[in-house]
Amino acid sequence: MFKIVKRVEMAGGTVIENRIEAPRIAARAKPGQFVILKADETGERIPLTISEIDPKAGTITVIYMVVGKSTQLFKTLQEGDGFQDVIGPLGKPTHIEKLGTVVCVGGGTGIAVLYPITRGFKEAGNRVISIIGARSKDLLILEDKMKAVSDELHICTDDGSYGRKGFVTEVLKEVLQKDRVDLAVAIGPVPMMKFVSAMTKEFNVKTLVSLNPIMIDGTGMCGGCRVTVDGKTKFACVDGPEFDGHQVDFDGLASRLQAYADEERKAHEAYCRIKNLK
Repeated sequence: MFKIVKRVEMAGGTVIENRIEAPRIAARAKPGQFVILKADETGERIPLTISEIDPKAGTITVIYMVVGKSTQLFKTLQEGDGFQDVIGPLGKPTHIEKLGTVVCVGGGTGIAVLYPITRGFKEAGNRVISIIGARSKDLLILEDKMKAVSDELHICTDDGSYGRKGFVTEVLKEVLQKDRVDLAVAIGPVPMMKFVSAMTKEFNVKTLVSLNPIMIDGTGMCGGCRVTVDGKTKFACVDGPEFDGHQVDFDGLASRLQAYADEERKAHEAYCRIKNLK
């Protein structure tokens, strides 16, 4: 069992942070890598990118949004409980080096994935401009942590309840027009990454995105996480999860993510009925 040593509810309980005892993973994990978790013997395998790594304490931190049956089950796990399985670290870590100015763009729970990468680029001596967004103020996460590892932090909300009203791409365009940017990193919903990549391409700024396709084994054997990059088939679990945003087929990725939408909805509804949840 992989014990949960700290549990925090964010965004009104729709987003959960778990700090988990996993010393062997913590000793090897790097920013950008992920783990696969399973709550119990009958649970689904869920890939989550690692948000924080503490090798000394032997812990890793993951943050997830409650959206379906499996994450609803994850939410029932409290401090002192544990996941049956935590497998990792998986995927290729982010290549971090001193480049100059790096713009880090995050949306929703993608900010949790972006945070250790942002910190890594800052610690490498880069000037870091961060732009984070959410639908509303109550859904914004990790503001303080992102501020601590950024030279500039811009906040956007779709409804204007906090920060600037509008999308992260609007602020990004202003930054690209004003500053010489050496690299952009965008992590969040597929449409956000698609539009960020389209914008940075206009300014000829290399862009990394972290993809989250359907995944089963996480070792490249099942082929479930295949994505099209530069017209070629890649597996997000072993070739990624990070890719050149200018070469990703985002429309194909979005379509694959909806492949089991009906089944996922029915499973979630059935679970909530059994557990008497709203």
